[in-house]
Amino acid sequence: MYTIGLIRVLTMRDEEKINLHGKMIEKAFNELKVISKCIEDQPLGIYDEISEEVAKPKILKLIKEFEAMNVDAVVVSCAADPAVEEARRTSKIPVIGAGSATASIALSYGERIGVLKLTEEVPRVMKRILGRHLVAEEKPEGVKNPVDLMQESGIKASIKALEKLLEAEVDVIIPGCTGFSTINFIDIVRKISNKLFIDPVLASGSVALGILKQLNKRGEIK
Repeated sequence: MYTIGLIRVLTMRDEEKINLHGKMIEKAFNELKVISKCIEDQPLGIYDEISEEVAKPKILKLIKEFEAMNVDAVVVSCAADPAVEEARRTSKIPVIGAGSATASIALSYGERIGVLKLTEEVPRVMKRILGRHLVAEEKPEGVKNPVDLMQESGIKASIKALEKLLEAEVDVIIPGCTGFSTINFIDIVRKISNKLFIDPVLASGSVALGILKQLNKRGEIK
């Protein structure tokens, strides 16, 4: 059994909501136990470069807290991978970002990747990993942040954006926001198309478990 520290980048007070992504990972991967924390004072989460920069020191602080708790790895549950690069420079444990995890798994399955994004641009880390394989991108109309996405209007707009992506004949669809995990968008996709949709929270859990097993094989985890 491995213990994962999971960071939510949307400020919440409801413990059940804070733990939602962690519970998803635990249900899918019985070798993982997840402890979740959320950053403070960001009720709309991360939705542009400014909100990302504001969040970075808060994320780094939580990573240090998780390290002090002796977790085996940390997952930053955000497709922009905020503060992940910075944390990896000093952290002694694996730090996994949802964006890089999702994009990497997408390339393991198909050549033509479509991104259902929340921001005006596809998250930089996703764009860098996907390169020429990023062939289509769509944004739900009127959805500006993760809170908008959770509304009925946000879900309807996301379905319309999904339908446009499918017209591009992509092999795989990936979301540019973990809010799509929160609304369980993968089930909606399955009702509309047989194209593979990669849930970013589950992708993070999959990558975390894979890395920890590799490190354990090398004797780096007791």
